Amino acid sequence: MTQPTSAAPASEPASGPTPDPTSSRTTPAASPVKVPYRWRNLSVLTGATIVDNTENSLTSTLFPAIAAALRLDSGHLGTLAALGKLVSAPAGPMWVWLGTRTSRKFVLVLTSVLGGVFGIASGFAQDFAQLLILNTLLAASIIGGAPIANAVIMDSFDDRSRGRAISYYYGAISAVSAFLGPALALFTRDPDGWRYGLFTVGVICLLAALAQALVFKDPGVGASEAQLTDISEEQRVRRRVSVREVLGLFRVPTFSIMMASRLLSGHLLIGVFGIQFLVTERGFDNPTAAVVLIPFGVGYVAGTLGGGWIVGRLDAVLPNRGRIVYIQAAQVAFALAAFFGTQFDHERIEVYGVFWALMGIAQGLNPPVNRPIVASVIVPELRGQAFAIFITVFETIGWAMFSLGAGQLANSLGIQSVFLWILVGLMLVNALVLGALYRVYPRDVRRVEEALALRRQQALGS
Repeated sequence: MTQPTSAAPASEPASGPTPDPTSSRTTPAASPVKVPYRWRNLSVLTGATIVDNTENSLTSTLFPAIAAALRLDSGHLGTLAALGKLVSAPAGPMWVWLGTRTSRKFVLVLTSVLGGVFGIASGFAQDFAQLLILNTLLAASIIGGAPIANAVIMDSFDDRSRGRAISYYYGAISAVSAFLGPALALFTRDPDGWRYGLFTVGVICLLAALAQALVFKDPGVGASEAQLTDISEEQRVRRRVSVREVLGLFRVPTFSIMMASRLLSGHLLIGVFGIQFLVTERGFDNPTAAVVLIPFGVGYVAGTLGGGWIVGRLDAVLPNRGRIVYIQAAQVAFALAAFFGTQFDHERIEVYGVFWALMGIAQGLNPPVNRPIVASVIVPELRGQAFAIFITVFETIGWAMFSLGAGQLANSLGIQSVFLWILVGLMLVNALVLGALYRVYPRDVRRVEEALALRRQQALGS
């Protein structure tokens, strides 16, 4: 079988002579790779990505107040959310490309600064057109941090530790965002309070930029790979990434399946229309409805942190297959929680809080497994673009489709019906699609391991 371009360059075949196990020059260390500054970098990246996560939920959290001030409806919310996501599709890969031409640190700082400028400017919007333009520019700016941050984490932690690192990363982000959302919603008690919410997000962006400029240290591409620890970064990554190689990512079966899964990730819709659903179809006021963001966030943290531990145990018991069992179970769990949480009228906000917590747990189970799955089938220098495609392109396309379609259908069918088809039905379909990984994932992992071993052997002149 021909080696996929994204698993190894043409000069590195899928198979070949293995390093001499008796030679200290050609055998990587058996102990886990510990990259300097990895925990400090993780903390800085976590603080910066809180901005991106907050922007994703900020508009939906404040939208009832914005709608009242600017005379908008659910269709406008769908358009606002969808365009903000659509612009991220080209912006994400562009920022990653700029990072390869300058530095990843420079791009992290720049995107945060621009996010601060456009966030503050959004607070001065006088009509929907202005709000739409400024919110879109805000989204296009801060989206660049997400794929770069994920790639840096993969370069900072080895495969055995990535699930745990990602669980801390997304767990901390969600924990802060869960309380930040309701706090920002308190601004809506004043007719112009939503403007102060947007100002606050802009200031957070600027503070994140300052922290990145002062504290962050890039570990270097491929620094966490055991096969590459005793060779220089120039030898670890010997060439610039071409457009052909980026397109070649789709020749890796596991990567293609994971991208298809992103298009079926209906759980993304709960962040866009969850508050609007509780306000328009269950009769709660905006601040009361926003309270469910707290249990959702707590649940997300629990799912993410617990998920990192579970993935590690499954890797030991079912190597290369435990991750697949886990990710399928996460989709089914979310569908069940969404069905009982959105298809019945529970009257009390506390009951909805319980179901939002369960949906948060199920959604939080995903990051500790889907990021390591992608990283383990792609060579280091292509991971930045892989995450850009994963996070900013395919997730964006799916989010945009759900937001636009659901926004229009919600006006005629109601949000509850939309939730039944997308939060429940589509998530079950997603679980079935992910079953295809059982056949291709172990093979794709082995190809990358062989490619990196051969790269190291050639670098050491064996």
